[in-house]
Amino acid sequence: MKSENNEKTLLQGLARSDKKAVETIYKENFNMIQSLIINNNGSADDAKDIFQEAMIVLYEKARSGTFELNCQIKTYIYSVCRRLWLKRLQQLNRYSPEVADIATTIPVEEEIEEHEKRNVEFEMMDKAIDSLGEPCRSLLEAYYLQKKSMQEIAVGFGYTNADNAKTQKYKCLMRLKKVFFSHYKNGNQ
Repeated sequence: MKSENNEKTLLQGLARSDKKAVETIYKENFNMIQSLIINNNGSADDAKDIFQEAMIVLYEKARSGTFELNCQIKTYIYSVCRRLWLKRLQQLNRYSPEVADIATTIPVEEEIEEHEKRNVEFEMMDKAIDSLGEPCRSLLEAYYLQKKSMQEIAVGFGYTNADNAKTQKYKCLMRLKKVFFSHYKNGNQ
């Protein structure tokens, strides 16, 4: 009941153009939509456009006063975004019949569950990386996020050569793995 009341509060806030309600809906749903669009031939900018269109649809429905939401807000937004994106792909001739078949055979709820599970795992990974400490955290970020070479990392971190940097990266990765799986086990009990 609590989440149902929260959903109604968010919709009422959206109808009043309440900044906090809009931000909450955005924070809770945008990453899921961005994944949907990027994984289906789109870009981050496409995701922003589609999400904005869905928010306008939801806003107009909420303002109508007659709108009755029979599912969670995220399910509604996901469904609207999926339809808008398939329509846009069709217009851009990037639409393939296989995408339509997949879209009709996998229920929206299953897709949302999968995205939520992935988001929880990403959050656990973030916590694991944060708890790693230095220099491991910076070293892994330099390699995996900033795409620096082992030579660049060796110079930047003061290692004697690229092989030593590679060895240190491996040790950090093993530490991250250990920390992540200890969080994962504790998070799923």
